Amino acid sequence: MALIGTASVEALQPEALARGEADRPHSAVVRFGPDKPLSLDAGGVLTPFQIAYQTYGTLNAARSNAILLCHALSGDQHAANVHPVTGKPGWWETLVGPGKPIDTDRFFVICSNVLGGCMGTTGPSSADGKGKIYGLDLPVVTIGDMVRAQAMLIDHLGIEKLLAVVGGSMGGMQVLQWAASYPDRVFAAMPIATAARHSAQNIAFHEVGRQAIMADPDWRGGAYLAESTSPRRGLAVARMAAHITYMSDSSLHRKFGRRLQDREGRTFSFDADFQVESYLRHQGEAFVDRFDANSYLYVTRAMDYFDLAADYGGVLAKAFRGTATRFCLVSFTTDWLFPTADSRAVVHALNAAGASVSFAEIESDKGHDAFLLEEPEFFAITRGFLDAAARTVGVP
Repeated sequence: MALIGTASVEALQPEALARGEADRPHSAVVRFGPDKPLSLDAGGVLTPFQIAYQTYGTLNAARSNAILLCHALSGDQHAANVHPVTGKPGWWETLVGPGKPIDTDRFFVICSNVLGGCMGTTGPSSADGKGKIYGLDLPVVTIGDMVRAQAMLIDHLGIEKLLAVVGGSMGGMQVLQWAASYPDRVFAAMPIATAARHSAQNIAFHEVGRQAIMADPDWRGGAYLAESTSPRRGLAVARMAAHITYMSDSSLHRKFGRRLQDREGRTFSFDADFQVESYLRHQGEAFVDRFDANSYLYVTRAMDYFDLAADYGGVLAKAFRGTATRFCLVSFTTDWLFPTADSRAVVHALNAAGASVSFAEIESDKGHDAFLLEEPEFFAITRGFLDAAARTVGVP
C-alpha cells in the first residue's frame, strides 16, 4: 500500500503562522493545482501535485526566523516529532527542539517530504490527476525539482527569505541547490556530509539497491501497488547494502566485531550467526514498513543525477558567483560515502566565488551517519553558526 503518514489534508496558512498557532509540531499538506504546475528537469510539468510538511516553533512577525531542513534519502518530514508510522523519535530529534542547536523556541523550522517520496508528497505511490497510481509513470525527478517544489511551499507560507537552509547527505545536496538557485532567498546555508555531485562509487551502490528491488518477483515492473503486493525482500536487501555505506569499519567493529548472535557457537548454516548480520536484517525489515520501493528508485536516481557544476558549464564556482549567502560546511573523518574531499571541493569553489564560508572536519568514528547522531562538536558548530546568522538579521 502507499505509505502516506498522518499529515493533515489542510495546509498551515500564513495567517495562522502570524497568529502564533504553530508553536507545537504541526503536520500539513499543501496541494498545488493546474494553475501552479511544477516544471521538471526531465521535461514537461507535474500537475496537480502536493507537498507534505512538518513545522516546529513559531514564525515571528518579521518572518525572519524560518529555517528549512532538508532530509536525506531515507528521511522524511518528521525530523523532530514521533514518527506516525514507526512510533520512533524523528531523525534529527537530537539537533532540533526547544533549547537544542536548532532551537524551536527561537526559530520556525520547516521540513517537507521530498518530491518522489512516500510520506504524503507526490511520488510514485501517489495517484495522478485521474486517480491512477503513478508507479513508474511518474517522471524521473531531480534535486532541482525537489528544491523548486520546496520553494513553492515557502512561497505558500508567505516567507520571502529563509534565515537558513540546513541538511545532510541528500539534504546537503538540496542545500547547495537552494543556494545556487535562490541566493537572494537564503541568508545562511549549512551543507553537511555531502557533495556537489554524486561519485561513480555512490552511483554504483545505488544501482545495486535498485537492481535488488527490480529483481524481486513482487516488484511487478513497478506496478506492485495495483496488484496488491510489495517487493519487500528486494527493498530490504537494498536497505541493507546502503546501510553498510552509512557506517565506518571502526563503528561496525566497535558495535559488533565478530560476536555471535544469541548462540554459543557457529551453526554451520546460512542463518544470521553474527550480530552484524542480524543487525542488517533488522534494518532491512524495519525499512520496508515505512518506505515505498519505487520511491527508493526515484530518490536514489535523483541523487545520481545531481551534478551542480554541470549546470554552470562545468565550473562549480559559477554556481555561487556573487552570492551573499553565508556558508558553513561540515564533514566527518570516517565518512567514506561523502568524504571530506567532497566538502573541500565545495569550499574551494565558494572561495573562488568570493563567498563567506567556514568549514569544519569533525573527528568521528561513526561514518556518514555521524551527522544524525550525538556529536558535541557538530552540535556546537551548528548552534554557533545559526546564532551568528540570527544575530545578524536581528532575530533575538
